[in-house]
Amino acid sequence: MAKQKTIYFCNDCGGQTLKWQGQCPHCQAWNTLVETIAEKSVSRFSPQSATSQVQNLSTIDAHEEPRFSTGIDELDRVLGGGLVHGGVVLLGGDPGIGKSTLLLQALSNMSAQYPVLYVSGEESAQQVALRARRLALNVQAVHLFAEIQLEKIQAVLIERKPAIAVIDSIQTIYSEVLQSAPGSVAQVRECAAQLTRLAKANGICIILVGHVTKEGALAGPRVLEHMVDTVLYFEGDMHSSFRMVRAFKNRFGAVNELGVFSMGEKGLREVKNPSALFLSHHNTQVAGSCIMVTQEGTRPLLVEIQALVDEARSLSPRRLCIGLEQNRLAMLLAVLHRHAGIPCYDQDVFVNAVGGVKINEPGADLAIVLAIVSSLKNKPITEKTVVMGEIGLAGEIRPVQRGQERLKEAAKLGFKQAIIPLANKPKQAIPEIKVIPVARIRDAVTHMY
Repeated sequence: MAKQKTIYFCNDCGGQTLKWQGQCPHCQAWNTLVETIAEKSVSRFSPQSATSQVQNLSTIDAHEEPRFSTGIDELDRVLGGGLVHGGVVLLGGDPGIGKSTLLLQALSNMSAQYPVLYVSGEESAQQVALRARRLALNVQAVHLFAEIQLEKIQAVLIERKPAIAVIDSIQTIYSEVLQSAPGSVAQVRECAAQLTRLAKANGICIILVGHVTKEGALAGPRVLEHMVDTVLYFEGDMHSSFRMVRAFKNRFGAVNELGVFSMGEKGLREVKNPSALFLSHHNTQVAGSCIMVTQEGTRPLLVEIQALVDEARSLSPRRLCIGLEQNRLAMLLAVLHRHAGIPCYDQDVFVNAVGGVKINEPGADLAIVLAIVSSLKNKPITEKTVVMGEIGLAGEIRPVQRGQERLKEAAKLGFKQAIIPLANKPKQAIPEIKVIPVARIRDAVTHMY
């Protein structure tokens, strides 16, 4: 028997090469080439079968169609208002995080108004039915199809024409056209492309469930994320009951939206006030704790930043961040020393964002610095105070986006004082909260007490 020919696909750009290389010759990315079986070339183009026509963009009748509400407000928020006709959504997350549970709950809610179909490639029909029974869901109108062959799935979708279909998961689906195993780069790319084409042609909203690698990225070729309309990540600590759905790409809404859920015996439950999750309830004021107002998409969110500064026991002081950027901490410590005269070169510095939330925006800079100063001086920050602002290398406090909305959210939750950048000073006073605008890092440290 002749040995099967293999080629190497790039996970990032989808390019191929005949032999393994450390660097992809197409996109110059390192360690992204994956071996797979070479497939026979199959022509999918036929001039006679072309149905699309060249049109003038101004003459196309484009109107906004109503969205499908999932019945879960937090999920609708992340999606930008709900599911779109003909849209393709990719939901990724760690194993056991709750992806299938969330989608089964959403289908149960939508089945009362729309025809829905759940395609299970990982679990049998009995296993899915047991989960629905355990969650006490009304699934009388939910149709299930346990299959992993792409051609059979396409036939069922065209025959039944559901409004919403869930494919769980894309890595288990295979096409007979290709010889490689399910989950390979070629299979994932081909199956996703065929399902996307079917969704656009028939107006079916398809939700693809995707596996993630140990680095936390979606498994398969990077081109998979470019094919779909929306990419959602399901995040959360396996040891905690809280889960977060975050949008990283959305053609029909804002990115970086955040939906917060709590996992219980009856499935996922929405958390209406997520700020309460990320705030500790101390009986007395403690040093090293600072409350900041971050912005997740269109939602202001209050998060507690905790810092612990202790005398270093080695020649190399430790710098450790959890939920924040490590390199930015080193920069902020240098700015604090240079422009506020507070050195930490002989101190171990540990910074943590409470609740497991990950903060990437630079608006957390001022809260991190004030939490460090509070721990170093062992003096608590004034009670009911919130902080926001970006710090520049020259020691200036730069403005943050949507400062008014952040202040209103803090006032709504009972905070009485806010230290903000001077450029974010509101033109009109906000009731029930005192605003302290600062222009330099030294001014912020002075006003902290």
